[in-house]
Amino acid sequence: MGRFVARLERLTALDGIAERARKLVRGAIRSRRVADLLHGVWLGHPLHPALVQVPLGAWTSAAVLDVLPGQRAAATTLVAIGTASAVPAALAGVNDWAALSREQRRVGLVHAAANTMALTLYGVSLSARMRGRHTIGRRLAYLGLAVASTGAYLGGHLSYALGAQVNQSVPGLWLLRGTWQRVGNVDEFNEGEPAVRKLGETPVLVYLEAGRFTVMLERCAHHNGPLGDGKVVEIDGWPCVVCPWHGSTYRLADGVVVHGPAATDQITLRTRIVDGRLEAAPV
Repeated sequence: MGRFVARLERLTALDGIAERARKLVRGAIRSRRVADLLHGVWLGHPLHPALVQVPLGAWTSAAVLDVLPGQRAAATTLVAIGTASAVPAALAGVNDWAALSREQRRVGLVHAAANTMALTLYGVSLSARMRGRHTIGRRLAYLGLAVASTGAYLGGHLSYALGAQVNQSVPGLWLLRGTWQRVGNVDEFNEGEPAVRKLGETPVLVYLEAGRFTVMLERCAHHNGPLGDGKVVEIDGWPCVVCPWHGSTYRLADGVVVHGPAATDQITLRTRIVDGRLEAAPV
């Protein structure tokens, strides 16, 4: 399976299909508010992996009930719950997928195709059960569970092997020592102008407003993009920085994520001023 997925990552033949699909998704989800909702900005981490627990749990439970006597109605109900809940999970997934890198999109395309096939099989299974054809309904459901499990494996590979929708700025935090480190002299920084400095090997973004310093990790949580190259915009009265790669937007005062595709806040450090020097340390 690992070799198969490695081939998917390099399968350039999928790029044309993926690009057309990405444009369709972007065209269908035009509202920033809807996109942020599906990314999980309000939740504090990606919404898709949370939503998929419902259909997978319902379908797995239905598979258990299908081998027990007298549980046809309960199994049918669980298949219906899983099938209905798979739709919002899929919407959140394709919304995240549209902001991934090329290699990630290749694997994600097959992940989505497997899940679509599983959803179709469960839909047909539900239809058969409701018409009293429980034997064919069970068979289709077990086939659907096998396909859904393959899709889940690919989803896990996307997150854990390819880093899709995980906070990619965190490794920079682990490189920082736990003690206070010098960022620079206070007079080096201009009000309202973000500046990039390095604490060891970790780049940080420094922002000064109304005499208050914010120091946050400079690499974007979504895809490790350079926030130091991003635009500063005002949203709801707050100065924010927009990642130049995929548009994730964070408040400069505290690193809170305002717009996706990032769903997690940008990590900020503690700050203090000692003898005219700005110092920072992990929280």
